[in-house]
Amino acid sequence: MKFAVPVFPGSNCDHDMVNALRDVLKMEADLVAASTTTLDGYDAVILPGGFSYGDYLRSGAIARFAPVMDAVKAFANAGKPVMGICNGFQILTEAGLLPGALQANRSSKFICKTSDLVVKNNQTRFSSAYAAQAHIQLPIAHGEGNYYCDAATLADLKAHHQIVFEYVDNPNGSTANIAGIINRAGNVLGMMPHPERAVETILGSTDGLGIFESLITSQKEATHA
Repeated sequence: MKFAVPVFPGSNCDHDMVNALRDVLKMEADLVAASTTTLDGYDAVILPGGFSYGDYLRSGAIARFAPVMDAVKAFANAGKPVMGICNGFQILTEAGLLPGALQANRSSKFICKTSDLVVKNNQTRFSSAYAAQAHIQLPIAHGEGNYYCDAATLADLKAHHQIVFEYVDNPNGSTANIAGIINRAGNVLGMMPHPERAVETILGSTDGLGIFESLITSQKEATHA
């Protein structure tokens, strides 16, 4: 399985992601420039965390206009898997690939800590390796991780089982404790916690492995179907 990891000016979690994919999971992974216009030849795309374009205007607001995002949209519209982590989640909402928006944390402070999560939906291509309602721990590091959506959108997310991860302690004030969601088609995931920082025991947790293992397994199953 071959992954593309788009890099925007200001991205700072791109190499963490590539390390997790290449060195831990033994997958192929390439860093892809923001100026890239095609993602042909890749099986999955992961938008990494960081501060794309300095987070000017809003987090992800400028990155959505990078040429690579047209390719990401085409990739997603073709039903292929796309994941956005932290700033990548913010970019996906700005680009309209996921509903809602990410606001400043309720505390108005940058939060960097390990957070407790619940796997609310383990029937997705990103979460099938986890048990239903599993409790996992993943690092968070963000200043604008407060997920917001209106009541109608929240009802829609719940009705279609699009809430994949919820916070136990809701560190940033997110609507309904939301930490990660998928689109209606189930091939685009956005989440604020960093699974790539929880893939080796030396990092303090391997709870993030399940997300990547789920995706890899689902891709293999789809290939051999």
